Amino acid sequence: MLQSMNKINGDNLPEYKQQQWDDWRWQVAHIIRDVEMVERLLGVQFAQSHRQELQETIERFPMRVTPYYLSLVDTDDYRNDPVFIQAVPNRAELIVGPHDLVDPLSEDADSPAPGIIHRYPDRVLFHVSNLCAMYCRHCTRKRKVGDVDQIPSVEELQEGINYIRKTPVVRDVLLSGGDPFMLSDDLLDWLLSELHAIPHVEMIRIGTRVPVVLPQRITRNLVAILKKYHPLWINTQFNHPREVTATASSKLAMLADAGIPLGNQSVLLAGVNDCPRIMKALVHKLVRNRVRPYYLYQCDLSEGLTHFRTSVGKGVEIIESLIGHTSGLAVPTYVIDAPGGGGKIPIMPHYLISWSNDKVILRNYEGVITTYYEPEAYKPVRCDQNCETCRLSLRLGSAEETKTIGIAQLLADYEENSTLIPENNERVGRRET
Repeated sequence: MLQSMNKINGDNLPEYKQQQWDDWRWQVAHIIRDVEMVERLLGVQFAQSHRQELQETIERFPMRVTPYYLSLVDTDDYRNDPVFIQAVPNRAELIVGPHDLVDPLSEDADSPAPGIIHRYPDRVLFHVSNLCAMYCRHCTRKRKVGDVDQIPSVEELQEGINYIRKTPVVRDVLLSGGDPFMLSDDLLDWLLSELHAIPHVEMIRIGTRVPVVLPQRITRNLVAILKKYHPLWINTQFNHPREVTATASSKLAMLADAGIPLGNQSVLLAGVNDCPRIMKALVHKLVRNRVRPYYLYQCDLSEGLTHFRTSVGKGVEIIESLIGHTSGLAVPTYVIDAPGGGGKIPIMPHYLISWSNDKVILRNYEGVITTYYEPEAYKPVRCDQNCETCRLSLRLGSAEETKTIGIAQLLADYEENSTLIPENNERVGRRET
């Protein structure tokens, strides 16, 4: 496999091999699934007991790693390497804690149609594939890891589309999986076109880890397809600064240049990124690549993830180290996805210290305590649900843009005026007298 991926680095490969390395299909065809291949490609040798533990874990939770992603491992300290920890099994995954759940977010219970999770009022998650480029060891859908890899048929996807079409409250559709970008270009094009044609669907989002673990999948043809279906948003999952490679950056640029807003949803992982310095470096790299840090997730209560979970206090500490200390655009919202399907709950440091009838006491990121005075004249609108008598403007559509003023009025072909005369012009005033 390309010089046995000896310290794999595509930049040092001969040209014809570089073309293979840059081909996402080659990457998928050479997915790493067994311990022996990991040892061979990284040039390491596990102790027999460790190898046996890894094998036992793989039998319960299969391994699937792209050559590209494995090439990012620092072999001099692989046990503590953030890429290795996310990609290679750990026997701790077989330990089920007392609070671990098979389906911690109750996704199966909130599924009214095949592939659809309808939890929030105006949006749905559409599970369009069981196939991932890589099986992340911290996956919240770990219960599905080990299912036979499959791409849903058009008929199966159609059932989900039909649910969305007959449910007019749905204005936002999130494609998830698995990974939607593991669909073929043609299938993805068809799926997006079907959703885009539904009048009440205002936006489509795609959740993917492809830019992190298989950036080669972001091709010109894929980007051309995505550009047809604005407004379309993409959220990915970079968890450590070292994942933002030159290759990943070039692919993010392709997406951003196509006008696609990019977000990132990191997962807080013990031994990977549970450090304010690491997280600050990550969010800075992301914004440089036009990716907005969106969420920082507390690791879910899925079975086998106990060793990945940090205290909530660690997450608050990280957010405290970001707010005020760096650009607001670089600060994600720290959330706990509530067990039982309660949805995302934001967790923030305490900045509101106290308040009375006419003022609030606040503190800033430096510890400075200040007072904000409430307005004395403010009279809130008392809502009695009688919108006809409300003084607020409840015309919620866009303002009319057909009225022209100033020079624009003279330039517009549909306006009859050919002259603008300032108010109180003395010369015109004399004409009128």
